[in-house]
Amino acid sequence: MPGQAPPRPTVPLRTQAPAPQQPRPGQPIYQGPPRPGQPSLPQRGARPGMPGPGSPRPGGPRPMHPTSRAGGLIGPGTPPPPSDQAARRPQQQYQKSSRGGPQGRRKEAEEKILRPTMRRELAPPPINRDITISEGITVKELSEKLDVKANFVIKKLVDRGIFATINQTLDAKLATDISREFGASTSTVTYEEEAMQDVEVAEVDNDLVRRPPVVTIMGHVDHGKTSLLDAIRVANVAGREAGGITQHIGAYHVEKNGNKIVFIDTPGHEAFTRMRSRGAKVTDIVVLVVAADDGVMPQTLEAIDHARAAKVPIIVAINKIDKADAQVDRIKQQLSDRGLLAEDWGGDTVMVPVSARTKLNLDLLLEMILLVAEIQDLKANPARPAMATVLEAKLDRGRGPVATVLVRNGTLRVGDNFICGVVFGRVRAMINDLGEQVKEVGPSMPVEVLGLEQLPEAGDSFQAVTDTAKAKQIVLYRAEKERAAMLAKTGRVTLEQFHKQMAAGEIKELPIILKADVGGSAEVLRDTLERLSTDKVTIRVLRAGVGAINESDVDLAVASNAIVIGFNVRPERNAVATAEREKVDMRLHTIIYELIDEMKKAMAGMLAPVYKEVYRGRAEIREVFKVSKVGAVAGCLVVDGNIPRDSQIRILRDNIMVHSGKVGSLRRFKDDVSEVRFGMECGITIDNYNDLHQGDIIEAFSMQRVANEAA
Repeated sequence: MPGQAPPRPTVPLRTQAPAPQQPRPGQPIYQGPPRPGQPSLPQRGARPGMPGPGSPRPGGPRPMHPTSRAGGLIGPGTPPPPSDQAARRPQQQYQKSSRGGPQGRRKEAEEKILRPTMRRELAPPPINRDITISEGITVKELSEKLDVKANFVIKKLVDRGIFATINQTLDAKLATDISREFGASTSTVTYEEEAMQDVEVAEVDNDLVRRPPVVTIMGHVDHGKTSLLDAIRVANVAGREAGGITQHIGAYHVEKNGNKIVFIDTPGHEAFTRMRSRGAKVTDIVVLVVAADDGVMPQTLEAIDHARAAKVPIIVAINKIDKADAQVDRIKQQLSDRGLLAEDWGGDTVMVPVSARTKLNLDLLLEMILLVAEIQDLKANPARPAMATVLEAKLDRGRGPVATVLVRNGTLRVGDNFICGVVFGRVRAMINDLGEQVKEVGPSMPVEVLGLEQLPEAGDSFQAVTDTAKAKQIVLYRAEKERAAMLAKTGRVTLEQFHKQMAAGEIKELPIILKADVGGSAEVLRDTLERLSTDKVTIRVLRAGVGAINESDVDLAVASNAIVIGFNVRPERNAVATAEREKVDMRLHTIIYELIDEMKKAMAGMLAPVYKEVYRGRAEIREVFKVSKVGAVAGCLVVDGNIPRDSQIRILRDNIMVHSGKVGSLRRFKDDVSEVRFGMECGITIDNYNDLHQGDIIEAFSMQRVANEAA
């Protein structure tokens, strides 16, 4: 058609090529047929240069790996059995899942933790050395003694599950076990003993000088021990003691021919056995005082046992020879029966007849003491740090805690740091037995020490130290151990303990709060009172302290319903007011005999009351009257004793009791009377009982409370 464009030639439409697919992991990008000239791809699982599964292997089939689970060889091109594949596939999947992910990592961490315990236990190495360890030893000190690095010791502790640092303290058992693993045996000593050993190794014989002997006065009560010491030192010590009985340990020194002698006077009462034993431990010579008019007594034998246990020589002073009934030979005979044979009888025991009142043979006694001390050759080193023993401790209102110590070796100076049990302190001042302040004290001398933070225990070792950091560490370690022991002692009652208490029956308890003037007296009185306990009454000391009775003690007594006992102390004013307001029983004593007797009486009052029947009289029923609104009235004749109005009665019929009760009313004619005597007639009604018969006997009695004996 004119004007139209010529038609365009038709071109066949090309089909649109499909979009290339994204490659998948582990699959080749090109998956079509192989192109001409292109090498064939290796089969899955084959390595380059190796024949495929369909090609023969030169030299025969390849053997399987020795660790393969298959039972035999697999030929070329032979796949493993389907059953083997099925069995192997879950195991491979388990191994893959167990090694990957958080579960696998957690399992590996647990295996690392358990690996040391899974190792085979090796035998400890043979013991080739011996070391000495002290209480509260640290990891660093133990490694130095074992001569190994500290991290080796820490590794041993970590293997035991204990994560410690080099400054960690170890108890003796753990330190012994660790040392055994390094081939060392141990011997445990206290801190004071270890410090003493180090000084003794360093000192030489030229430093040793002769020291005064320490003499302990022992014997039975009232045999003249303190009077003998008074005569020696010309002082009135017994006058200051209540009742003339020594109740504290006192230490004094005297001089004879330029030589000093230190005396320790121990109490003679049997309750102070422990204090006497402490006196024997620090002594060099024991002077046994025996009264010539009394003889050998139980506490005399006790003193002999203490002296023999301490392995010290005994000098017998036969006192009171000035009395008319003194028998010196009889005393020697009694002592010879106990193994003490006098020198003039062929033995080796020095016996000196003395008289404290007339001062007879006192110089001879001192000469014998110096002679025995010279034979012993007592020496000490005054140049070393002081080592002492606490004889007594008390709480002074103006000076605070004060300890009486006896220096055994070395020299104690003002300003020295010391350790004493669980107490660490510094010597602020020292006062000798004459009441004078001194700057330094040599060996074998007694002294009062000021500067303690708290009261030590009588008998504790007093050691001057130079390493204050180590001493404080030991004090903290001991305090922790003591606290743990106290908590274990006062723990909760277990079922076994509860069953024992039930099996023992109902036990009554007498709680006591005890305050004394010195620590030794408080401790001994506590033990003495607790030993008074019986199977019916138990004495429990809630608190045994030193010092005056304060308001806190009374408050504790109010809370626990206890008795407050003061021994040689007085209560404070606020404590007295509180005790009067709260009705607290407060007892003050100065002599131990009276205290023990009073406690026995208190224990007797605490026992369940025992009643004894007291017979009053008999009345015979002659006639029975029936009265309206009253009941049966017995017309009686008193045939024996009397019939009180307030008495209890029992009715006997043919000598068989048919009723027991109380008198309802008692009358003579129309008058109420309080008592009807023998031979009189009366009318009697019985409370709540009317079955009365002629000829019955009414027996009157009363119940009287009888105090028990606690012994």
